[in-house]
Parts: sequence; C-alpha cells; structure tokens
Amino acid sequence: MSTYFIKAPQTLGGVITLPTSKSISNRLLILSALCESGSMPENLSDSDDTRVMLDALASDMTRVDVGAAGTSMRFLTAFLTTRPGVHEITGSERMRKRPIGILVNALQTLGAEIEYADEPGFPPLKITGGKINGGHVTLPGGVSSQYISALMMIGPTLRGGLSLTLEGQVVSVPYIKMTLKLMEMFGAEVSHTGGVIAIKEKPYTYRQTRVEADWSAASYWYAMAALRPGTTFELKGLEEASSQGDSEVAQIARPLGVETIYTGDGVTIKSSADHVGEYSYCFVNQPDLAQTFVVLCCLMGVRFNFTGLQSLRIKETDRIAALVAETRKLGYVIEVEGDDCLRWDGRRCEPSHSPIATYKDHRMAMAFAPAALVSGCTAISEPSVVSKSYPGFWDDLRSAGFTIDETGK
Repeated sequence: MSTYFIKAPQTLGGVITLPTSKSISNRLLILSALCESGSMPENLSDSDDTRVMLDALASDMTRVDVGAAGTSMRFLTAFLTTRPGVHEITGSERMRKRPIGILVNALQTLGAEIEYADEPGFPPLKITGGKINGGHVTLPGGVSSQYISALMMIGPTLRGGLSLTLEGQVVSVPYIKMTLKLMEMFGAEVSHTGGVIAIKEKPYTYRQTRVEADWSAASYWYAMAALRPGTTFELKGLEEASSQGDSEVAQIARPLGVETIYTGDGVTIKSSADHVGEYSYCFVNQPDLAQTFVVLCCLMGVRFNFTGLQSLRIKETDRIAALVAETRKLGYVIEVEGDDCLRWDGRRCEPSHSPIATYKDHRMAMAFAPAALVSGCTAISEPSVVSKSYPGFWDDLRSAGFTIDETGK
C-alpha cells in the first residue's frame, strides 16, 4: 500500500493552474453525443471520471465499465436507454453498492427496458435501448441531482419531451441549474418553475464550448491559505459567473479569513488571521465542499455545526463515517447528529498519527493533505485516488512548496 508523507513548507504560495470541471465536462460529453455531430468540447477534464465517459462513448457500448465514476454511471444509464441495442453497464465493487433504483424506476416509467444483472436496485444493469418515450416522472427532491440531470439531458430527444416533478426539498440545486444552462446552450427549451421541470421535444444543436476550471478543486487551496495567514495564491481558470455550485467556496471561506479577488483569468486569494470561532453552514447545495471545511475548521480550532450532508453517505465512500474516523487520527472528536449533520464542540483526543485512510475517495486525500500545515507532516494512504478529479494535485502541492515522499524520513 502506497503512502505519501506530506511535509509543510516554510514559505507557502504560488500560481496554480487548476484542473477543469469534470461535472461540466461529463455533461457536455453526453450533450455532444446526443447531438450526434461528432464534435467535442474544448479543454475537457483529464480526470478519471471524464476519461471513463470518453472511453464509453467511443466504444460500441455493448459493455461499459465505469469503475468508480458515479456521474458516468448515472448519466450513461439514461443515455443508453436512447441507443438501440443491448448494453451492459457495470462498475467497481463500491459502485455496485451505490443505489440506482430511483433512476431505473423513472426510466422504466417512460418505457425503458432495464434489468438488474445482480442485486435489485444496484448496478450492474442490462439495458435494451431505443424503447424509451417521453412523458411525466415524479421524483423525491432529496435524491442525487445526478439522477435528475441524467433524465433532464435525454428529455429533448424523447417523443413529446419530458416533465419532471420534484417533491419535497431539492438537494444540490446548483448542479440541476448547471445542467439546465448547458442544455439551453445546445438549444433545448426548458422551464423550471417551483418543483416542476418541463422539457420540450427538440433536437439538440451542437455548440462549441470550452470547459472552465473546477471550483471544487479550488477549495483545497482556500483551506491551505486559511491555515497559513498571509498566504497568497493565484488560481487560474476560475470564472466569477460560474454555473458551478462550488464557486460558493469564495463566500464560505470568508469567515475563515480568506478573501477572493477576481481577475481576468482566475482569482487571487489572500488570507489573514482574522476568523470566526464558531461556524454553522448548510452544505445541501455544495456537498463536495463538506470534507474540506470539516477538516479545515478542526485544524483552525473553529467549532462548527454543518448540516445538509445527507448525500455524503452514498458518495465514493460513506463520507460521514470516514470523516469521523480520520479526524480522530488527528485528535479531533466530531459528532454525527441525524442523517445530515456533523458538529464539533472543540472536544479533543490523543492523536494516533496513523496515515489518513482515503477509502478510494479522492476528496478524502485532498481534504486532509493541508493538515501538514498544522502537524508539520501528514501521511496519506493510497494517494493516487486524486486522479479521479485532480490528477496533478500532488505536483501542484510540490510547486507550492510542500515536500512529498514515500519514506517518511
């Protein structure tokens, strides 16, 4: 098992060219495929998840293995129902434990022919494509936004279009808005009023697009800046008027002492020692930022109450359980309340100094790496998991002044 030992630099800062957004990349790839133009978006993410999508769309799609790519599993499941032929879609061991029944049920309501190849409600799936129609589907708003986006994107290609009614509180709304915006760029006619999304039947028209940088990836640099007051980073490629919900990191980090200055080609962030002592925030619209800020607040000694975390249990790992276990290794005792809350009241325990386990979850590795700025050295197990969204993360840490090796000496 590989382990990286990350040692803090004396001087921290630099210019970081962030990876591009895999969320935007994967949506654009599905939309481009639905256009059947043969053209490709520019500046696609080089993440594992996007490579999986590219490989699948370039194949004959009789058997698709998405590995650990949840976005690809959900988006391709809906996409394959529109493609004639018989398709099998599977994934990693963890993927085969991530639920997909709500999406499958919705597609079956529209006439799609889908069978479970193993356990009902979970991948792998056998899809006989070309049998889906338009119509109306009702979904609970608390489901993964990837289910909703997957249905939305195929909507214009269905006979009569598609109407989605979302009941109850809708989570991860920015991801739904991102999908809507990109669909409209390709000519779709979509209305979103209250809990109803109405999509007209209308062929997509391909439009050349360029993918912007990933605001989720930026969050780790905000954390590093907050932990070392006086630090300045230039983060290239970020857009102020972004459709990414995680662009809210600029506002979430302000109470922790990090200011954001928007420039023509990204942002400059600067940190000070002025920060709050307690912090409450609801991450229902930015669940991928939760790990960053749970770890950061512990390291800063900022007591917190974070809610809106219900989707974290069905991510690459059970992120709530993983955060509780791994922050304890650093000496922090955080508590779980209900299904959607993590809180820390300042309680400490003896740190174990054991390597941080990543659970095959890229965000665990990147959220805990900044801990080196407090401890001097932090060990991260299976560091290669970052390739899922940010393949160059460790190289960027080195460029910012960190020393990284596999010996711990």
